[in-house]
Amino acid sequence: MNWLIHDYREDDLAAVVHLIDTTAELGQESVFSLAECIGALTSRQPAVVAVHQGTPIGAALACVAGERAWVMRIAIAPAWRGRGLASSLLRELERRLVAGRVRRIAYVLPEEELLGEGLHNAGYARRPAAAYFEKTEPAGGPATGLLEELGGRLLPGDLWERVAGMEAEKNLIERRVVLPLAEPERAARHGVRAPRAIALFGPPGTGKTTFARAIASRLGWPFVELLPSRLADEGNLAAALRDAFARIGQLERALVFIDEVEEIAPVRTEGVQGGMHGVTNELLKLIPGFREGEERLLVCATNSVRSLDPAFLRPGRFDYLIPIGTPDPAARAAIWSRYAAGRADVDLDVLVAASDLFTPADIEHAARVAAQSAFERDLTAPDGTEGAGTRDYLGAIEQARPTVTPAMIEEFGADITSHARV
Repeated sequence: MNWLIHDYREDDLAAVVHLIDTTAELGQESVFSLAECIGALTSRQPAVVAVHQGTPIGAALACVAGERAWVMRIAIAPAWRGRGLASSLLRELERRLVAGRVRRIAYVLPEEELLGEGLHNAGYARRPAAAYFEKTEPAGGPATGLLEELGGRLLPGDLWERVAGMEAEKNLIERRVVLPLAEPERAARHGVRAPRAIALFGPPGTGKTTFARAIASRLGWPFVELLPSRLADEGNLAAALRDAFARIGQLERALVFIDEVEEIAPVRTEGVQGGMHGVTNELLKLIPGFREGEERLLVCATNSVRSLDPAFLRPGRFDYLIPIGTPDPAARAAIWSRYAAGRADVDLDVLVAASDLFTPADIEHAARVAAQSAFERDLTAPDGTEGAGTRDYLGAIEQARPTVTPAMIEEFGADITSHARV
């Protein structure tokens, strides 16, 4: 990706108007006139602008009326068409609209044209009479304040697509978890019961939190993370858990995520009745009630599944115990490819070989270090190249301290044998 997207600024007006005016005949039509678009921009309606090397190359703008927003225009400079910029602009515009409590987002095309396919792919549904596309965002309503109190929020709608690599894990979660929840009636016809609680386990940094967030994004459900440390700050952890689950029960739908769940559900030692014993008991009592909700999913993550109390992991409480390991060579190639942004001079095979045992988080950190190195070099000795090259990435890999050790991998393999349930 060779552009940056920012909120519309007043000094963008001339460039954005030029984009709208010069692309109107290039398959980027709109039912809104240029004057209406200018009016929206000058009245500070939601708009985003993409720039490359300081030059605006694309823009997307909307107007809001109550809980509905109209996407007025997506304008892309001709040289940048077909590179995914329109999707990026629409995604960023939607993110700002949802943050502003917009419930429905509509896009009216003057006729069926190529943009219609892109809108379908972005989750929009065509309505009868005219090329009218509408997308319904998860409801806010009376529970919005409660969601905010819980620290929950709606996530961007593209997180599932942005999970790079890890295709085996992604495919498994798609089939076992996402599809039965997204297609409940079809699943019921086949006797499939949608999961209500799953646990993800594996070494640190392998993407368990990323998968939890991506599932919420894919379903369009609010994401509520319960932090054991924050709950403990309330004084009585068991009571805080009980209160949090009671409030979650008032939400129409939600994905509830508990990371490092071993902190509140450790193995109970016989004869010991300490505070954590009571917390584990409380959580064991709360999960059955949580499972009664139709549009709820509890996702727990742990780096040490063997540290969890056996009763906590029983099938009656958790439908699946899914291992999330370090990426294999194909997954590492996919992740590196995302950061390399298609640069032909980046040798992905070399990077894959050099990053054995790297987690997605390790690769992300190495890519950030390499990008910073390229940035600093461009400041001091510009050579006309953009972005990090193979040498930058290899240098960052050599500096890195991988999160996962061979001993962790061996332990993880044993945990898969003894605990995985998929």
